[in-house]
Amino acid sequence: MRLGILGGTFDPIHNAHLFIAEEARVRVPLDRVVFVPNAVPPHKPSHDVAPARHRLAMAQLATRSNPAFDCSAVEIERPGPSYTVDTLKAFKADYPGAELFFITGMDTIPEIPTWRRPEEILRLCTLVAAERPGYALDMAEQELPAALQERVLPLPTTHLDISATEIRRRVREGLPIRYLTPDSVVDYIARHGLYTAG
Repeated sequence: MRLGILGGTFDPIHNAHLFIAEEARVRVPLDRVVFVPNAVPPHKPSHDVAPARHRLAMAQLATRSNPAFDCSAVEIERPGPSYTVDTLKAFKADYPGAELFFITGMDTIPEIPTWRRPEEILRLCTLVAAERPGYALDMAEQELPAALQERVLPLPTTHLDISATEIRRRVREGLPIRYLTPDSVVDYIARHGLYTAG
């Protein structure tokens, strides 16, 4: 099995996340893509992030119409900050025969050497780097050791300029978010009063 893992805060999940996952599924190709919401993102203060149970629930709602998509609570159930290396090890244990592909943005690639145990991450998976405006693969490669470059698979894609930050701002300001995120997520945000406080 070729298993894609798309981790993130998903605060909230939106159509660009879903599109990148489907693009990777078709182009890499992958058999399944699992969305993994962070419990405690290492680089973001937890008080700035919606509770993990809400972010997981929204991810489950957003992905349920695609039979190749799934969600995992592995990071939410594990105590402490969410580190990619620990998540990959958990997936290796659960799917011992699977080839793992960690989907991220091209802009993240230069940061990989600063992650916890980057060499182990690249032993456990291939990084699928989705193109982002202003970030070319050759720029990323200049900042990576040669041994790591061969573990990065570029993913050319159509750019959907949607951000969770913008969605949260629009909710606070009473502006529509329909068509930025699935209707089920729009309804969930409204029903639970998420993102209304600044």
